[in-house]
Amino acid sequence: MYKRILAAVNEHINSEVSARYAVELAKVTGSRIFFCTVADNSMSEAALRHAEEALSRLFNLAKDADVRAESILVSGSPLEEIKKIARSEKIDIVFAATRHEDLQKRFYRGTTARGLSVSLTCSVALVRVVHMGKIHPRKILLPLKEKVNHIPERAYFAAKMAEASGSTILLFHSTKPISRFFHGELHLTPLDWENRMPADIADFLSHLDRYEVTYEKRSAPGRTARNITIEAAAKRHDLIIMGASERNLLSSMLRGSPVEEVLRETPCDLIILKPRHEDK
Repeated sequence: MYKRILAAVNEHINSEVSARYAVELAKVTGSRIFFCTVADNSMSEAALRHAEEALSRLFNLAKDADVRAESILVSGSPLEEIKKIARSEKIDIVFAATRHEDLQKRFYRGTTARGLSVSLTCSVALVRVVHMGKIHPRKILLPLKEKVNHIPERAYFAAKMAEASGSTILLFHSTKPISRFFHGELHLTPLDWENRMPADIADFLSHLDRYEVTYEKRSAPGRTARNITIEAAAKRHDLIIMGASERNLLSSMLRGSPVEEVLRETPCDLIILKPRHEDK
């Protein structure tokens, strides 16, 4: 599914960690990887030097992993130049790191991360780096909503990220509490919750079963974002993989976005996947 991967690299260490996730994916998918640094007008000479050093380290890392790699250094607007490269090189997925200041902005408004997620015609993986030294996760938490879009690509992405590190996956569905009239909230057993599994999640499992990956599944009632962060912290997960929120801006303003809440509060690394490969 993925044959050409682009990793955006700048002077910050979190972008290099994000690119290392991209190298791991390229290794197990047999993809070619492009490392790209865009020097805008605000980048200092010292920052540019740090970015160039990161490009060199990443190129050597890919070479040692027998991954075909190419480094690209251009000047201009990061968003516009990455869009150009993605089109010209027929990129299937772009990896980019979120910045610390992005966490303070609701809806990613005005951030390069949001710009990439919204405007690129290929898939996008936005990486929130919490633990600098953990790019080989042993336990991956994969939250699923009742309605799951782009099921084949999302299952493929999760399976390949797990394969890259020999990880186990926990499929986690946060459900709404069920109530009975006059009797308040109804407490169901884990088997009851599984019997109520939404059709999209069952379809997702059928796709995941096509890959050699070990996974468990669990459902729990409650508030989605809080459930995810508590589950990740309590069970010591190393990585969360979530689908990008599809709520429109008005809905996000009124009700907020679980993805943004997890982005701010995650106790471990987080990848927010915007799948578009099947749309190409």
